[in-house]
Amino acid sequence: MSTRKTTWISDWNPEDEKYWETKGKAVARRNLIFSILAEHLGFSIWLVWSIVATKLPQAGFNYTTDQLFQLVALPGLIGSLIRFPYTFAVPIIGGRNWTIISAAILFIPTILLAYFVTRPETPFGLMLIVAATAGVGGGNFASSMANISFFYPDRMKGWALGLNAAGGNIGVSGVQLLTPMLIGVGWVSLYMAEPQGKTGLYLQNAGLMWLPLIAIAVFCAWRYMDNLTSARSTFKDQLVIVKRKHTWVMSYIYIGTFGSFIGYSAAFPLLLKTQFPTITVAIAFLGPLVGSLSRPVGGWLADKLGGALVTFWNFVVMAAATVGVMYFIDAKSFEGFLAMFLILFVATGVGNGSTYRMIPSIFREAKLRQSKVTDGTARLQAIKAASIESAAALGFIGAVGACGGYLIPRGFGASISISGGPHLALAVFLTFYVTCIAMTWWYYMRKSFMAQVAPSLAAARV
Repeated sequence: MSTRKTTWISDWNPEDEKYWETKGKAVARRNLIFSILAEHLGFSIWLVWSIVATKLPQAGFNYTTDQLFQLVALPGLIGSLIRFPYTFAVPIIGGRNWTIISAAILFIPTILLAYFVTRPETPFGLMLIVAATAGVGGGNFASSMANISFFYPDRMKGWALGLNAAGGNIGVSGVQLLTPMLIGVGWVSLYMAEPQGKTGLYLQNAGLMWLPLIAIAVFCAWRYMDNLTSARSTFKDQLVIVKRKHTWVMSYIYIGTFGSFIGYSAAFPLLLKTQFPTITVAIAFLGPLVGSLSRPVGGWLADKLGGALVTFWNFVVMAAATVGVMYFIDAKSFEGFLAMFLILFVATGVGNGSTYRMIPSIFREAKLRQSKVTDGTARLQAIKAASIESAAALGFIGAVGACGGYLIPRGFGASISISGGPHLALAVFLTFYVTCIAMTWWYYMRKSFMAQVAPSLAAARV
């Protein structure tokens, strides 16, 4: 790659097809690749406690089942909250600059994890704080999606955002596949000469394994990514999205899709261990894997069929799969339980892609109607303003949706503590999916809404 004179691009115009083919496409692809790398690591570190928590009892930590679920859940809550400032940071200081900073911050949770998991005497409150720091990894998604949305033309946003998100989401399955293997290998023992409790576990590896990869991500972001002057805006300019009705509607719906994906990803290994103790938690990576791989499919289907239609039927499938999970837990059938959960994960991935495709189109059409454009120049200005708002909305909605990463594990933990099983939590989740079906139909599928409020949106089949 050639040396650049500046990391800021001032003439960015991806909607111009000639500009896109001659210059824009290559630049966008380069930024997408290294954005995925940083986001992938962020997701991996965000969910590392989903595996570490299952191994703490073997390592000598005397925590209850509910406390273990809290260790899994808290990074989800922190990741959700931290997405708000991460989202707004990109247009203020630049996508490249923020990727460097956010990737470097990942050193904190990994080093703390590596240190404290070797000390079984660590009080639960302190360990909860250590686990909470992993939440910074969840913020990377919001800033990455907001940044990449600026690089691609509207006609390609569904594919680009889906690919970017999938590259990050697959970090969940990666960490759940690799961590169980690497914590059993004494390739490095930085803080103790023997594995914890003489059980053959090297839990510190769950943190140490990421350090060289984080360094690579920081370097690549510094060397190969760009900032866009056209994406600059103030916090005040971005904050206008909280006044938009569809910001809140889509936030609610996104809790059902992405919130379910990240929540189930965090809870699945520990849920598997509590319901089927003889099954290895290493198999848990399959759920996040199929959920990640199906996300670009959701974006592609939304581009072809319309985001609302895909999202609506996706929630129907999620509701049915939830009923299936409840049935097979009662039947003590691991095969049925796994099959239903894999269907649920696939549906969360498809729904993630379809809902994220809806957001830029909703804000674009709303801004065009609001501006009452009459000429090409005004249209371009409206599209630019819509890009700023939709980028902020993508991060904001992603932040709200990520709260599922806390609510679902805590729901399972509380349900098992109260009733001895996960059925109470699953019943609550099922009820929520039914409300998401109703919300999607009411706001984005009713003919009267499409005809009276958003005729151009209807034409775009959003």
